[in-house]
Amino acid sequence: MNDPIPLLQMRGICKQYPGIQALNDAALEVRAGEVHVLLGENGAGKSTLMKILSGDVRRDAGEVIVNGNPADLADPNRARKLGISTIYQELSLVPHLTVAENIFLGKAPIRWPGVLDWPRMRRESTRILGDLGVSLDPDARVRTLRLAQQQMVEVARALADEARILVMDEPTSSLSEREIAQLFDAIRRLTASGVAVVYISHRMEEVFRIGQRVTVLRDGRHVATEDIANVSVSQLVRLMANRDVSDHYPRRSHACGEELLRIEGLGSGAIRDVSFVLRRGEILGVAGLVGAGRTRLARAIAGADRVDRGRIVIRGKTIRIGSPADAARARIAFLPEDRKQQGLVLGLTLERNVAMSHLGALSRFGVMDRRSERREAQQAIVDLRIRTQGPEQAVVHLSGGNQQKVVLAKWLAARADIFIFDEPTRGIDVAARHDIYLLMNRLVEQGAGVMMISSDLPEVLGMSDRVLVMHQGRVQATFERHDATQARVLHAALGIAS
Repeated sequence: MNDPIPLLQMRGICKQYPGIQALNDAALEVRAGEVHVLLGENGAGKSTLMKILSGDVRRDAGEVIVNGNPADLADPNRARKLGISTIYQELSLVPHLTVAENIFLGKAPIRWPGVLDWPRMRRESTRILGDLGVSLDPDARVRTLRLAQQQMVEVARALADEARILVMDEPTSSLSEREIAQLFDAIRRLTASGVAVVYISHRMEEVFRIGQRVTVLRDGRHVATEDIANVSVSQLVRLMANRDVSDHYPRRSHACGEELLRIEGLGSGAIRDVSFVLRRGEILGVAGLVGAGRTRLARAIAGADRVDRGRIVIRGKTIRIGSPADAARARIAFLPEDRKQQGLVLGLTLERNVAMSHLGALSRFGVMDRRSERREAQQAIVDLRIRTQGPEQAVVHLSGGNQQKVVLAKWLAARADIFIFDEPTRGIDVAARHDIYLLMNRLVEQGAGVMMISSDLPEVLGMSDRVLVMHQGRVQATFERHDATQARVLHAALGIAS
């Protein structure tokens, strides 16, 4: 940390794609042995800058200096040889191979030509994982490991490459609190040995928990680099968004209206005897640990999973929902956790994605009314503040927050009034997250009901009128807003009576 020469310097980095200036004079300076947090709104250029660092993308201009020497990052292999390794949010392990095989993939030690040195691979894998404070069987298949354990294998693989600069992109997005603590312990061990960690996260509490310095990008430019101790959450948000976001959870309570949705004794796979009510004008938060059954419950209501028993009552009528099409006809909107795989068709345009939920209403005699489709998409762009080049832009090129808004626009256009949000702000920056909260407020003000599933407990407590807590496939407890505290919700999530 006292070394006057930074381990990594990126200066004047520029990158342009067709019609998009992704980076314009971006910069990053990282010291050995520090956790350097990289912040910015979705679309600020963080991913592009890290792809340039990892050798996946060639820069148009600027320089990269590693350990005092100019670096040619022509491809990922050259970056790895310079000690640069990246762990992406979507892990890149080979599930059917063992822990040891994944750690030494592409660089396995050889006993003699054509014969791998298996004892050495196992021994070295155990040593590297031990240095991280992790005990794993080197012969275990990766597919049998928990997500947190798989992430440790990714870190171990980077260390086997003798990484000195480790980039971690949203590493805690699917981890429990206990697993996050284990990961942070491993990061501290790494930095104590001199490894520099570039840490990308949208969870502001993590910035102050693990980081030493922070760099903020906005619109592809370097805005500021500060010591964590010298900044506040509000200052960082202002730097990222160029505007104040004073209220992180802007819930505005309204009087709840009539019942919209009633679930009675629902069973679906591991979901057992679940009952609850959702009313107009209400945000119902759903909390619980990973594996508690929250997503399975949402998928059953939305017709994605089979309902084995129980009743679903919508607007006073018992409805049989056997498919997502049935749910859509019942005006149930499901915004899934994995919006890219389940909520959007990435190769299609924004306007076509918005139209997909109600093609029949936009067509006559089987022919699409393209003017209406375009007009509807243009209105959604204005109403939801979607940052895009226009209705004809493919959604694959939008940031995560804007993709989430397109999913929401699709259901608003279909006139849904029951909205199920599964992890609505995962992977979304603070400013875009605030926009999603305001949109939820607008939905319930207009008479909709919102069921919000989230692993972010402050989000659940900050935005919900009531909180339903699940444990092992059942509803463990339900709290009114004024009774819901972090301690009571955690106790219920763990199956402990309060």
